[in-house]
Amino acid sequence: MRVAVMTAGSRGDVAPYTGLGHGLMRAGHEVTLVSHACFAPLAASAGLGFHAVPVDPRAELASARGQVMQRSVTDAGKLARLVGLARAAVGRMSDDLLQAAQASDVVLVSGSLGPLGHTMAQGLGLPSMGVFLQPLAPTREFPPPVTGTRSWGATGNRLAGRAVNAAVDRIFVDATRALRSRLGMPPAGSHAARRTRERGWPVFHGFSPQLVSRPRDWRPGLEITGYWWSHDPPRAELPTRLRDFLDAGPPPVFVGLGSATVPEPERLSRAVVRALRAAGLRGVIQRGWAGLHADGDDVITIDEVPHSLLFPRMAAIVHHAGAGTTAAALRAGVPAVPVPVQFDAAFWASRLAAVGVAPRPVPLRRLTSAALAAALEEVTGEPLYARRARTLSERIRSEDGVTPILSALDRLDRT
Repeated sequence: MRVAVMTAGSRGDVAPYTGLGHGLMRAGHEVTLVSHACFAPLAASAGLGFHAVPVDPRAELASARGQVMQRSVTDAGKLARLVGLARAAVGRMSDDLLQAAQASDVVLVSGSLGPLGHTMAQGLGLPSMGVFLQPLAPTREFPPPVTGTRSWGATGNRLAGRAVNAAVDRIFVDATRALRSRLGMPPAGSHAARRTRERGWPVFHGFSPQLVSRPRDWRPGLEITGYWWSHDPPRAELPTRLRDFLDAGPPPVFVGLGSATVPEPERLSRAVVRALRAAGLRGVIQRGWAGLHADGDDVITIDEVPHSLLFPRMAAIVHHAGAGTTAAALRAGVPAVPVPVQFDAAFWASRLAAVGVAPRPVPLRRLTSAALAAALEEVTGEPLYARRARTLSERIRSEDGVTPILSALDRLDRT
């Protein structure tokens, strides 16, 4: 089958689908990753086809509207501004998404494009499935991940989940209205469209039930499969300079914020180095979109490298608690110090602490060198964190997140 995997966002919103796509390709499917042009190399390294859509996510974050969003001090404020930012961008992607769908037999849609992808497949008469990296369906068991970790009780959590989904639907109102008209579909409001999706649209979630159990009040058709690991080429290697640094001393600490951006990268970089030195630890600093940088015999600054090769050699991993980096750290079996930045990061950070592989999170807006040093001393000085991380890694690595998707495609192929 010709499978289009559609996703939008930052690198962490794209990389896991290279692993999913590679697994589908090995089973005989023709897979095309549909995303921003800057991620074409990720698709190529996994042997996947690629269909580019406009919008550069990094440029959007660096724009005036993106900077306003970054300066918001509350998750609710950031979410409100993200809706406006994304709504303006989604319309620019619709034509290319539609072209990719028209060249496919089935469409797999990420959570970041759910309403648009579902409508597109429906209008073209194509089967589709959701392939989400976060638990987006409302539940009584926890609050919506993008709102943080504060619970409003069973009823409040579910209501909050519906409210967040309604806010997300606003992103796609104009684009789906235009698409329905273009495809000859009858008009439908966002609430009616969501009810159609919720009646039985299959959604598979690419994270481990070891970290988030399937909520008992989820409807049938919402499944948690296990992680879809980012695909790394079999001959991938770490840069020589980085290998030499790793070999020259005890395991260091990785510090990286992935695709998150920060207002004062120089100040944050200095705080990180002070924390590492106060804790007596070496450091590998990943530049990332935040622009972190440090120099010295005990620290090294790197750009993108395969997490699967680097993380197992770390003593601990300080990260922004994005879904992708959280998964990579768990797979490596190394304890973490979560530094949640925005959106669903606080949710994943709290999960890491709950399963005992991380101490209490150090939110970025409250990060000081003293607070980070204390967390580093705790996570590297207490062996229980490392033992729990290794045990959890063994369980997670035994899961197979691709097979449930293959089974669903096989069922479609027989109908």
